[in-house]
Amino acid sequence: MPANDRVREVVAAALTDPQISLDDVDFSAAGKRDLVRITLDRRPSADPDGWVDQPTPAVTLDDIADLSRAISDALDRDEPFGGAAYVLEVGSPGVGRPLRSPEQFQRNVGRLVKITRGGAETTGRIRRAGPDAVIIAVGEPAVEETIAYAGIERASIVVEFTSIEEKDD
Repeated sequence: MPANDRVREVVAAALTDPQISLDDVDFSAAGKRDLVRITLDRRPSADPDGWVDQPTPAVTLDDIADLSRAISDALDRDEPFGGAAYVLEVGSPGVGRPLRSPEQFQRNVGRLVKITRGGAETTGRIRRAGPDAVIIAVGEPAVEETIAYAGIERASIVVEFTSIEEKDD
């Protein structure tokens, strides 16, 4: 089994909290060592039909610290790099990271998203996200629009500097 696959397997096994999911594993060179960048996030709570309509709480810094220790211990025990030195980074996805999977849209219910499809951009607030599509509220007054993931060329969260509650005042 290639080292990359083995690392993913070891990291997944080290995640004992069912609410935490392995979002990504990235490998790159860092001088004479390999850099292993692990991205974790919290699983969204989906309805039985697979749709999410509530925001998912973020992974905390304490969660990341605990998980980083568990992953490091597991990688040290298993030695998927054959004992070679490596640098481990464990974190959560940044707000500017592109949304690529249904689970990533589901985690971001309630946030403002910019979606590009057919060369045109649409910005709206994610109301619901399901296994095959996302529903966003666009404009004032808000009009809901359902967008199939298959038609999305690019999507990312728009950084907001005020909360939803502050906008209602």
